[in-house]
Amino acid sequence: MLTYASEHADSPEVILLTFGVEAHDRVERGVAVVAVSELDEERAECAVIGTLFKQQQLKPSILKEISEEHNLMPQPPRERFISDSDHLILEDEGARIRLEGNIDPQQYVNGVVCAVVGREEVSGKFKVRDVCFPDLPPQTVDRPIPDNDSYVLLVSGLGLEASGDLFHAQLLVDLVTGQLGSEEEQTEMAAVTRVIVAGNSLSASSRDSQFLKRAAYLTSDVAGQSAAAVRSLDELLQQVTASCDLDLMPGEFDPTNHLLPQRPMHPCLLPKAAAYRTFHGVTNPYQAVVGGRRLLGTSGQNVHDLYRYSACDDPLTSLERLLTWGHLCPTAPDTLTCYPYYDKDPFTIDQCPDLLFAGNQTKFATKMCRGSQGQRVRLLCLPEFHRTATCALVNLRTLGVRRITLGSALTQNGEEAQPEK
Repeated sequence: MLTYASEHADSPEVILLTFGVEAHDRVERGVAVVAVSELDEERAECAVIGTLFKQQQLKPSILKEISEEHNLMPQPPRERFISDSDHLILEDEGARIRLEGNIDPQQYVNGVVCAVVGREEVSGKFKVRDVCFPDLPPQTVDRPIPDNDSYVLLVSGLGLEASGDLFHAQLLVDLVTGQLGSEEEQTEMAAVTRVIVAGNSLSASSRDSQFLKRAAYLTSDVAGQSAAAVRSLDELLQQVTASCDLDLMPGEFDPTNHLLPQRPMHPCLLPKAAAYRTFHGVTNPYQAVVGGRRLLGTSGQNVHDLYRYSACDDPLTSLERLLTWGHLCPTAPDTLTCYPYYDKDPFTIDQCPDLLFAGNQTKFATKMCRGSQGQRVRLLCLPEFHRTATCALVNLRTLGVRRITLGSALTQNGEEAQPEK
Protein backbone atom coordinates (compact mmCIF):
# COMPACT_ATOMS: atom_id res chain seq x y z
CA MET A 1 0.00 0.00 0.00
CA LEU A 2 1.41 3.38 -0.97
CA THR A 3 1.47 5.72 2.01
CA TYR A 4 1.64 8.75 -0.28
CA ALA A 5 -0.44 7.43 -3.17
CA SER A 6 -2.47 10.61 -3.58
CA GLU A 7 -0.15 13.26 -2.13
CA HIS A 8 2.89 12.29 -4.23
CA ALA A 9 1.20 10.54 -7.13
CA ASP A 10 2.85 12.65 -9.82
CA SER A 11 6.25 12.92 -8.17
CA PRO A 12 7.97 9.85 -9.75
CA GLU A 13 6.98 11.00 -13.24
CA VAL A 14 8.14 14.53 -12.53
CA ILE A 15 11.41 13.34 -11.04
CA LEU A 16 12.00 11.00 -14.00
CA LEU A 17 11.89 13.96 -16.37
CA THR A 18 14.45 15.88 -14.29
CA PHE A 19 16.69 12.88 -13.70
CA GLY A 20 17.96 12.44 -17.26
CA VAL A 21 21.10 14.58 -17.11
CA GLU A 22 22.00 13.95 -13.49
CA ALA A 23 21.51 10.19 -13.68
CA HIS A 24 23.90 9.96 -16.64
CA ASP A 25 26.42 12.12 -14.81
CA ARG A 26 26.39 10.05 -11.61
CA VAL A 27 26.01 6.48 -12.85
CA GLU A 28 27.45 4.58 -15.79
CA ARG A 29 25.61 4.64 -19.08
CA GLY A 30 23.46 1.60 -19.69
CA VAL A 31 22.00 1.45 -16.16
CA ALA A 32 18.32 0.73 -16.69
CA VAL A 33 15.52 2.47 -14.78
CA VAL A 34 13.05 -0.21 -13.67
CA ALA A 35 10.02 -0.52 -11.41
CA VAL A 36 10.23 -2.22 -8.03
CA SER A 37 8.09 -5.11 -9.29
CA GLU A 38 10.65 -5.80 -12.06
CA LEU A 39 13.56 -6.35 -9.68
CA ASP A 40 15.18 -9.74 -9.17
CA GLU A 41 18.55 -10.91 -7.88
CA GLU A 42 19.73 -11.92 -11.37
CA ARG A 43 19.28 -8.43 -12.84
CA ALA A 44 22.37 -6.29 -13.27
CA GLU A 45 22.78 -2.98 -11.45
CA CYS A 46 19.82 -0.71 -12.09
CA ALA A 47 18.08 2.42 -10.87
CA VAL A 48 14.68 2.51 -9.17
CA ILE A 49 12.57 5.64 -8.67
CA GLY A 50 10.07 5.84 -5.85
CA THR A 51 9.05 7.34 -2.52
CA LEU A 52 10.90 6.62 0.70
CA PHE A 53 8.96 5.27 3.65
CA LYS A 54 10.78 5.27 6.98
CA GLN A 55 9.80 2.46 9.33
CA GLN A 56 10.13 3.86 12.85
CA GLN A 57 9.38 1.93 15.99
CA LEU A 58 9.00 5.05 18.11
CA LYS A 59 6.75 7.00 15.75
CA PRO A 60 3.46 7.92 17.48
CA SER A 61 0.50 5.90 16.26
CA ILE A 62 -3.10 6.27 17.32
CA LEU A 63 -3.65 2.61 16.47
CA LYS A 64 -1.03 1.61 19.01
CA GLU A 65 -2.61 3.79 21.64
CA ILE A 66 -6.12 2.34 21.28
CA SER A 67 -5.14 -1.24 20.53
CA GLU A 68 -6.53 -3.70 23.06
CA GLU A 69 -4.13 -6.44 21.96
CA HIS A 70 -1.16 -4.68 23.53
CA ASN A 71 -1.40 -3.86 27.19
CA LEU A 72 1.26 -1.19 26.98
CA MET A 73 2.02 1.37 29.65
CA PRO A 74 1.78 5.00 28.52
CA GLN A 75 5.06 6.08 26.99
CA PRO A 76 6.86 9.21 28.25
CA PRO A 77 6.66 12.20 25.90
CA ARG A 78 9.55 12.36 23.43
CA GLU A 79 11.17 15.22 21.62
CA ARG A 80 12.51 12.95 18.85
CA PHE A 81 11.34 9.62 17.47
CA ILE A 82 14.48 8.06 15.96
CA SER A 83 16.16 4.80 16.99
CA ASP A 84 18.79 2.36 15.72
CA SER A 85 16.07 0.00 14.48
CA ASP A 86 14.76 2.48 11.87
CA HIS A 87 15.02 1.39 8.24
CA LEU A 88 13.98 2.68 4.83
CA ILE A 89 11.56 1.19 2.31
CA LEU A 90 11.27 2.35 -1.30
CA GLU A 91 7.80 2.12 -2.81
CA ASP A 92 6.35 2.98 -6.18
CA GLU A 93 2.91 2.48 -7.70
CA GLY A 94 3.27 -1.31 -7.83
CA ALA A 95 5.42 -2.64 -4.99
CA ARG A 96 7.92 -1.86 -2.23
CA ILE A 97 11.36 -3.08 -1.19
CA ARG A 98 13.59 -2.57 1.83
CA LEU A 99 16.82 -0.62 1.32
CA GLU A 100 20.26 -1.21 2.81
CA GLY A 101 23.82 -0.34 1.92
CA ASN A 102 25.07 3.16 1.17
CA ILE A 103 22.05 4.98 2.58
CA ASP A 104 21.66 6.18 6.18
CA PRO A 105 18.02 5.96 7.38
CA GLN A 106 18.57 8.71 9.93
CA GLN A 107 19.33 11.27 7.22
CA TYR A 108 15.95 10.83 5.52
CA VAL A 109 12.26 11.15 6.38
CA ASN A 110 9.00 9.87 4.97
CA GLY A 111 7.88 11.14 1.59
CA VAL A 112 11.24 11.86 -0.07
CA VAL A 113 11.12 11.02 -3.78
CA CYS A 114 14.47 9.82 -5.13
CA ALA A 115 16.25 7.33 -7.39
CA VAL A 116 18.43 4.63 -5.84
CA VAL A 117 21.13 2.85 -7.82
CA GLY A 118 22.14 -0.70 -6.92
CA ARG A 119 20.83 -4.25 -7.18
CA GLU A 120 18.55 -6.66 -5.37
CA GLU A 121 20.22 -9.27 -3.19
CA VAL A 122 19.20 -12.87 -2.54
CA SER A 123 17.74 -11.75 0.79
CA GLY A 124 15.15 -9.70 -1.10
CA LYS A 125 16.63 -6.36 -0.02
CA PHE A 126 17.95 -3.71 -2.37
CA LYS A 127 21.62 -2.88 -1.78
CA VAL A 128 22.07 0.82 -2.52
CA ARG A 129 25.26 2.12 -4.10
CA ASP A 130 24.12 5.69 -4.77
CA VAL A 131 21.14 7.97 -4.22
CA CYS A 132 20.12 10.61 -6.79
CA PHE A 133 17.81 13.60 -6.52
CA PRO A 134 16.52 15.88 -9.27
CA ASP A 135 18.36 19.08 -9.99
CA LEU A 136 16.85 22.40 -8.98
CA PRO A 137 14.21 23.65 -11.41
CA PRO A 138 15.27 26.45 -13.78
CA GLN A 139 15.52 29.86 -12.17
CA THR A 140 13.77 32.59 -14.12
CA VAL A 141 13.66 36.27 -13.32
CA ASP A 142 10.03 37.35 -13.36
CA ARG A 143 10.80 41.02 -13.82
CA PRO A 144 13.95 43.16 -14.15
CA ILE A 145 15.97 43.35 -10.94
CA PRO A 146 16.41 47.03 -9.92
CA ASP A 147 19.87 48.57 -10.14
CA ASN A 148 19.46 50.29 -6.78
CA ASP A 149 19.44 48.47 -3.46
CA SER A 150 16.02 47.53 -2.13
CA TYR A 151 15.34 45.37 0.89
CA VAL A 152 12.92 42.95 2.47
CA LEU A 153 12.87 42.68 6.26
CA LEU A 154 11.94 39.27 7.67
CA VAL A 155 11.01 38.52 11.26
CA SER A 156 9.31 35.57 12.97
CA GLY A 157 8.08 34.55 16.39
CA LEU A 158 6.97 37.90 17.82
CA GLY A 159 5.30 35.81 20.54
CA LEU A 160 2.96 38.50 21.84
CA GLU A 161 0.91 37.82 24.95
CA ALA A 162 -1.53 39.83 27.03
CA SER A 163 0.86 40.80 29.82
CA GLY A 164 4.07 40.51 27.81
CA ASP A 165 6.80 43.10 27.31
CA LEU A 166 6.42 44.95 24.00
CA PHE A 167 9.75 46.79 24.26
CA HIS A 168 11.65 44.88 21.56
CA ALA A 169 8.61 44.63 19.30
CA GLN A 170 8.14 48.41 19.49
CA LEU A 171 11.85 48.90 18.77
CA LEU A 172 11.39 46.83 15.62
CA VAL A 173 8.44 48.98 14.55
CA ASP A 174 10.42 52.17 15.23
CA LEU A 175 13.31 50.80 13.17
CA VAL A 176 11.11 50.00 10.18
CA THR A 177 9.29 53.35 10.33
CA GLY A 178 12.56 55.31 10.48
CA GLN A 179 12.29 56.52 14.07
CA LEU A 180 15.30 54.55 15.29
CA GLY A 181 18.95 54.32 14.29
CA SER A 182 21.50 56.58 12.66
CA GLU A 183 20.89 58.63 9.54
CA GLU A 184 22.55 55.92 7.44
CA GLU A 185 20.34 53.23 8.98
CA GLN A 186 17.23 55.30 8.44
CA THR A 187 18.16 55.77 4.77
CA GLU A 188 18.56 52.01 4.47
CA MET A 189 15.20 51.38 6.11
CA ALA A 190 13.59 53.80 3.70
CA ALA A 191 14.53 51.32 0.95
CA VAL A 192 12.62 48.46 2.64
CA THR A 193 9.84 47.58 0.23
CA ARG A 194 8.19 44.84 2.26
CA VAL A 195 8.12 43.38 5.78
CA ILE A 196 7.38 39.66 6.14
CA VAL A 197 6.24 38.32 9.51
CA ALA A 198 6.86 34.56 9.33
CA GLY A 199 4.37 33.12 11.81
CA ASN A 200 3.84 32.75 15.56
CA SER A 201 2.98 36.39 16.08
CA LEU A 202 1.18 35.24 19.23
CA SER A 203 2.76 33.17 21.97
CA ALA A 204 1.85 29.59 22.78
CA SER A 205 0.41 30.75 26.11
CA SER A 206 -2.31 32.71 24.27
CA ARG A 207 -3.67 29.48 22.78
CA ASP A 208 -5.40 26.97 25.07
CA SER A 209 -6.09 23.59 23.47
CA GLN A 210 -8.76 22.83 26.11
CA PHE A 211 -10.63 26.08 25.52
CA LEU A 212 -13.60 24.56 23.67
CA LYS A 213 -13.98 21.74 26.18
CA ARG A 214 -14.65 23.97 29.18
CA ALA A 215 -17.73 25.78 30.35
CA ALA A 216 -18.03 29.37 29.15
CA TYR A 217 -17.80 30.87 32.65
CA LEU A 218 -14.43 29.11 33.14
CA THR A 219 -12.86 30.49 29.96
CA SER A 220 -13.56 34.21 30.20
CA ASP A 221 -10.03 35.00 31.44
CA VAL A 222 -8.41 32.91 28.70
CA ALA A 223 -10.51 34.56 26.01
CA GLY A 224 -9.65 37.99 27.41
CA GLN A 225 -5.92 37.24 27.33
CA SER A 226 -6.06 36.01 23.74
CA ALA A 227 -8.04 39.08 22.65
CA ALA A 228 -5.57 41.40 24.38
CA ALA A 229 -2.64 39.75 22.58
CA VAL A 230 -4.38 40.14 19.21
CA ARG A 231 -5.10 43.81 19.94
CA SER A 232 -1.43 44.41 20.73
CA LEU A 233 -0.47 42.75 17.45
CA ASP A 234 -3.00 44.87 15.55
CA GLU A 235 -1.60 48.12 16.98
CA LEU A 236 1.98 47.15 16.11
CA LEU A 237 1.12 46.11 12.57
CA GLN A 238 -0.87 49.27 12.02
CA GLN A 239 2.27 51.35 12.57
CA VAL A 240 4.22 49.27 10.04
CA THR A 241 1.51 49.23 7.36
CA ALA A 242 1.36 53.02 7.53
CA SER A 243 4.87 53.14 6.02
CA CYS A 244 5.37 50.03 3.84
CA ASP A 245 3.81 46.78 2.64
CA LEU A 246 3.51 43.99 5.20
CA ASP A 247 2.84 40.27 4.63
CA LEU A 248 1.55 38.44 7.71
CA MET A 249 2.01 34.66 7.67
CA PRO A 250 0.18 32.46 10.20
CA GLY A 251 2.08 30.05 12.43
CA GLU A 252 1.49 27.15 14.77
CA PHE A 253 0.14 29.32 17.60
CA ASP A 254 -1.80 31.89 15.56
CA PRO A 255 -5.63 31.97 15.32
CA THR A 256 -6.17 30.13 12.04
CA ASN A 257 -6.46 26.54 10.84
CA HIS A 258 -3.78 24.11 12.02
CA LEU A 259 -3.55 22.01 8.85
CA LEU A 260 -1.10 23.04 6.14
CA PRO A 261 -1.37 25.10 4.06
CA GLN A 262 -2.58 27.52 6.71
CA ARG A 263 -5.03 30.18 5.60
CA PRO A 264 -4.34 33.88 6.30
CA MET A 265 -5.49 35.30 9.61
CA HIS A 266 -8.95 36.80 9.16
CA PRO A 267 -8.84 40.60 8.70
CA CYS A 268 -11.58 41.09 11.29
CA LEU A 269 -9.03 40.08 13.93
CA LEU A 270 -6.79 42.99 12.91
CA PRO A 271 -9.19 45.82 11.98
CA LYS A 272 -6.67 48.67 12.36
CA ALA A 273 -3.92 47.08 10.24
CA ALA A 274 -6.35 45.61 7.71
CA ALA A 275 -7.72 49.08 7.00
CA TYR A 276 -4.50 49.81 5.07
CA ARG A 277 -4.09 48.53 1.53
CA THR A 278 -0.46 47.77 2.37
CA PHE A 279 -1.53 44.97 4.74
CA HIS A 280 -1.58 41.51 3.18
CA GLY A 281 -2.68 38.38 5.01
CA VAL A 282 -0.86 35.50 3.30
CA THR A 283 -0.73 31.73 3.60
CA ASN A 284 1.81 29.41 5.17
CA PRO A 285 3.73 28.22 3.13
CA TYR A 286 4.28 31.57 1.45
CA GLN A 287 5.44 32.44 -2.06
CA ALA A 288 5.72 35.85 -3.68
CA VAL A 289 7.75 37.79 -6.23
CA VAL A 290 9.23 40.99 -4.78
CA GLY A 291 11.61 43.18 -6.74
CA GLY A 292 12.11 40.49 -9.37
CA ARG A 293 13.07 37.89 -6.75
CA ARG A 294 11.01 34.81 -5.98
CA LEU A 295 10.60 34.34 -2.22
CA LEU A 296 9.48 31.02 -0.73
CA GLY A 297 9.20 30.11 2.93
CA THR A 298 7.31 28.64 5.85
CA SER A 299 6.71 29.42 9.49
CA GLY A 300 9.00 26.54 10.45
CA GLN A 301 6.72 23.54 11.07
CA ASN A 302 8.33 21.56 8.22
CA VAL A 303 11.86 22.06 9.58
CA HIS A 304 10.74 21.18 13.11
CA ASP A 305 9.23 17.95 11.80
CA LEU A 306 12.51 16.98 10.15
CA TYR A 307 14.23 17.46 13.51
CA ARG A 308 11.76 15.13 15.23
CA TYR A 309 11.99 12.31 12.68
CA SER A 310 15.62 12.42 11.51
CA ALA A 311 19.08 12.87 13.00
CA CYS A 312 19.54 16.33 11.51
CA ASP A 313 20.11 18.84 14.33
CA ASP A 314 20.92 21.91 12.26
CA PRO A 315 17.93 23.87 10.90
CA LEU A 316 19.97 25.25 8.00
CA THR A 317 20.99 21.73 6.93
CA SER A 318 17.34 20.66 7.09
CA LEU A 319 16.35 23.62 4.92
CA GLU A 320 19.05 22.71 2.40
CA ARG A 321 17.79 19.13 2.27
CA LEU A 322 14.25 20.29 1.57
CA LEU A 323 15.60 22.29 -1.36
CA THR A 324 17.59 19.27 -2.58
CA TRP A 325 14.59 16.97 -2.27
CA GLY A 326 12.42 19.48 -4.13
CA HIS A 327 9.65 19.41 -1.54
CA LEU A 328 8.71 21.80 1.27
CA CYS A 329 6.84 19.27 3.43
CA PRO A 330 7.83 15.68 2.58
CA THR A 331 6.49 14.35 5.89
CA ALA A 332 2.95 15.58 5.17
CA PRO A 333 0.42 14.07 5.65
CA ASP A 334 2.09 11.32 7.72
CA THR A 335 3.52 13.28 10.66
CA LEU A 336 2.74 16.84 9.53
CA THR A 337 -0.96 17.51 9.13
CA CYS A 338 -2.17 18.87 5.79
CA TYR A 339 -5.24 18.99 3.61
CA PRO A 340 -5.69 16.00 1.28
CA TYR A 341 -4.78 16.90 -2.30
CA TYR A 342 -5.36 14.34 -5.01
CA ASP A 343 -4.46 15.91 -8.37
CA LYS A 344 -1.38 17.96 -7.46
CA ASP A 345 0.95 18.27 -4.48
CA PRO A 346 1.02 22.00 -3.55
CA PHE A 347 4.26 21.63 -1.57
CA THR A 348 6.42 20.57 -4.52
CA ILE A 349 9.14 23.12 -5.37
CA ASP A 350 8.48 23.41 -9.10
CA GLN A 351 9.96 26.91 -9.48
CA CYS A 352 13.41 27.63 -8.11
CA PRO A 353 13.26 30.42 -5.51
CA ASP A 354 15.86 33.12 -5.01
CA LEU A 355 15.24 33.08 -1.25
CA LEU A 356 14.11 30.07 0.79
CA PHE A 357 13.43 30.78 4.46
CA ALA A 358 12.03 29.11 7.57
CA GLY A 359 10.79 31.00 10.60
CA ASN A 360 10.79 30.27 14.33
CA GLN A 361 14.11 28.43 14.45
CA THR A 362 16.52 28.15 17.35
CA LYS A 363 19.18 30.39 15.82
CA PHE A 364 19.96 32.71 12.92
CA ALA A 365 21.74 31.04 10.01
CA THR A 366 22.18 31.64 6.30
CA LYS A 367 24.13 30.35 3.31
CA MET A 368 24.11 30.46 -0.48
CA CYS A 369 23.31 27.29 -2.45
CA ARG A 370 24.07 26.76 -6.12
CA GLY A 371 22.50 24.42 -8.67
CA SER A 372 24.17 22.69 -11.60
CA GLN A 373 22.62 25.15 -14.06
CA GLY A 374 23.83 28.26 -12.24
CA GLN A 375 20.86 28.66 -9.89
CA ARG A 376 21.59 30.68 -6.77
CA VAL A 377 19.33 30.22 -3.75
CA ARG A 378 19.80 32.09 -0.49
CA LEU A 379 18.81 29.92 2.50
CA LEU A 380 17.74 31.75 5.66
CA CYS A 381 16.73 30.50 9.11
CA LEU A 382 14.95 33.12 11.20
CA PRO A 383 15.14 32.86 15.01
CA GLU A 384 12.21 33.56 17.32
CA PHE A 385 12.12 37.31 17.83
CA HIS A 386 10.68 37.18 21.35
CA ARG A 387 13.76 35.23 22.50
CA THR A 388 16.54 36.79 20.42
CA ALA A 389 15.22 40.23 19.32
CA THR A 390 16.76 39.37 15.94
CA CYS A 391 15.47 39.95 12.43
CA ALA A 392 17.01 39.75 8.95
CA LEU A 393 17.41 42.33 6.21
CA VAL A 394 17.70 40.87 2.68
CA ASN A 395 19.10 42.89 -0.20
CA LEU A 396 17.00 42.03 -3.25
CA ARG A 397 19.70 43.17 -5.68
CA THR A 398 22.58 41.09 -4.28
CA LEU A 399 20.71 38.53 -2.11
CA GLY A 400 22.97 39.58 0.73
CA VAL A 401 21.63 39.14 4.25
CA ARG A 402 22.32 41.19 7.36
CA ARG A 403 21.31 40.16 10.84
CA ILE A 404 19.87 42.95 13.01
CA THR A 405 19.64 42.52 16.78
CA LEU A 406 17.63 45.04 18.78
CA GLY A 407 18.31 45.91 22.40
CA SER A 408 19.80 48.69 24.44
CA ALA A 409 22.07 49.21 21.41
CA LEU A 410 21.28 48.48 17.78
CA THR A 411 23.75 45.89 16.46
CA GLN A 412 24.09 44.76 12.89
CA ASN A 413 26.07 41.81 11.59
CA GLY A 414 27.11 42.31 8.01
CA GLU A 415 29.17 39.17 7.55
CA GLU A 416 26.67 37.88 5.00
CA ALA A 417 26.08 41.22 3.33
CA GLN A 418 27.85 40.20 0.12
CA PRO A 419 26.71 37.09 -1.78
CA GLU A 420 29.13 34.49 -3.04
CA LYS A 421 30.65 35.28 -6.40
